Amino acid sequence: HEEEIKALFEKGGVTFYIGIDPTADSLHVGHFLTVMAMAHMQRCGNRPICLMGGGTGMIGDPSGKADMRKMMTVETIDHNVACIKKQLSRFINFDEGEGGAIIANNADWLRNLNYIEFLREIGTHFSVNRMLTAECYKQRMEKGLSFLEFNYMIMQSYDFYHLFKEYGCNMQFGGDDQWSNMLGGSELIRKKLGKDAYAMTITLLLNSEGKKMGKTAS
Repeated sequence: HEEEIKALFEKGGVTFYIGIDPTADSLHVGHFLTVMAMAHMQRCGNRPICLMGGGTGMIGDPSGKADMRKMMTVETIDHNVACIKKQLSRFINFDEGEGGAIIANNADWLRNLNYIEFLREIGTHFSVNRMLTAECYKQRMEKGLSFLEFNYMIMQSYDFYHLFKEYGCNMQFGGDDQWSNMLGGSELIRKKLGKDAYAMTITLLLNSEGKKMGKTAS
């Protein structure tokens, strides 16, 4: 949907979001590309939402990972969120006002979800067959994919849906390993609300072995 996205940016005032899971107490060089793109987009009159993954961090994104992520305590996650927020403010303007960025934490809506209600309201819109074709899951099928991690796409999709309803956020932005998760969110918005929402990715920063440069990588 490149033409629609170009038209959106030409009008200006797009509210978009990027999600950061607090798997460490610092941003890393791999985040730099995304954070710089956010800063440029804000300077061009668009409004960023920096979404801290206080809820999704309790599951862990399987994208680009050969093994299951290490489980963290709630205390560690909350500490990491506070550290990352501080770093982001060096690049993103959080001043109150029309163009000021928003800091949100998906712990506020994910940690207290009612499981049965969530399955009935959101789970019915996701095809397991289709989810299993997503690149983020295909890589893990041989080694084993836990049901815990299998839920990650639905959680990230729900974030996009929640931010659309709460802030009118109609674009998600991030590394291209997030493509399947982002499409899940835009499709959920379309199915539940009958509205358009978009995804935009950038190339990942890779190490010398061609692997994703991540917080938990050496």
